Amino acid sequence: MEWYLPVIWAGLIGTAVMLYVVLDGFDLGIAILFPTTKDEGERDQMMNSVAPFWDGNETWLVLGGGGLWVAFPQAYAIIMPAFYIPVILMLLALIFRGVAFEFRWVAKPHHHRWDLAFWLGSTVAAFSQGLILGGLIQGVTVANGQFAGGPFDWLTPFTVMCGLGVVVGYALLGATWLIFKTEGPVAERARRQARTLLLALMGFAALVSLWTPLAHPRIAERWFTPGNLALLWPFPVLTAFCGYMAWKRLHGAHEFTPFAFTIAIFLLCFLGLSISNFPYLVPPSVTIWDAAAAPSSHVFVLIGVAFLLPMILFYTAFVYWTFRGKVRSDSGYH
Repeated sequence: MEWYLPVIWAGLIGTAVMLYVVLDGFDLGIAILFPTTKDEGERDQMMNSVAPFWDGNETWLVLGGGGLWVAFPQAYAIIMPAFYIPVILMLLALIFRGVAFEFRWVAKPHHHRWDLAFWLGSTVAAFSQGLILGGLIQGVTVANGQFAGGPFDWLTPFTVMCGLGVVVGYALLGATWLIFKTEGPVAERARRQARTLLLALMGFAALVSLWTPLAHPRIAERWFTPGNLALLWPFPVLTAFCGYMAWKRLHGAHEFTPFAFTIAIFLLCFLGLSISNFPYLVPPSVTIWDAAAAPSSHVFVLIGVAFLLPMILFYTAFVYWTFRGKVRSDSGYH
């Protein structure tokens, strides 16, 4: 087997997952923040800030999940039964969120149930993603190349903590997006909320950073052996620095930089988790080479991705450029 093909595919899937977390994270976060205002105009303004983007943002989830199925079928066959319940909850919640987004506008003025559905679907989706993340970090029971655990192995105090952390993180992305894209009371309230959410997110990040090496010797060995520590210490330092810079920018008049530093925090946390677990795709036993499909399958699909991925990136950049600028209170959804 060509050793580099699974590495390329792991990089592609990781990139797709990270893009999904950032892009869909902020519009899920806006829905999570929905109950913080009862003003109808402010809620409309919040939704209008993501109206051109939200459905396109979910493209990356399809690429990540589809890529896992095609490139690493054994990992897919283990992960799906291991996390069947949170995966189904996440998908149903995302569908519910999407339906609520569209129906809310046509149901006015009797749309309050759709407001609740919009918030609940987004919050459940974010929490479910945190459960899956926490379950992968803590490890999956595998025997003879198959999932050998129970249906609720994913439900532990650690995974619940990760679920809450993802909800808080997405809410922070949503708040900083609102600072960047809106004006008036919505942006002012989002700036205040972002300060509290930033502190909470940094607390969750610190808790995960301490919990994982204490609970899993393989992670402690990866980070704290002398050679690795000398190489990897910049990652937690940079994360703390980005948190500090985001805090400073939130106390000024800056609009885009709080969002940018929040993205940087997510990226560094994602890299940290990747460092902790690489090359395991299903920790602690199945590596990317163990789970990889045949090289011919990798090459065949990679040719298609080489054509489609630039098109998706171009379309995404075009949409964000086209709808650049502030969303005012009188902006409409079309």
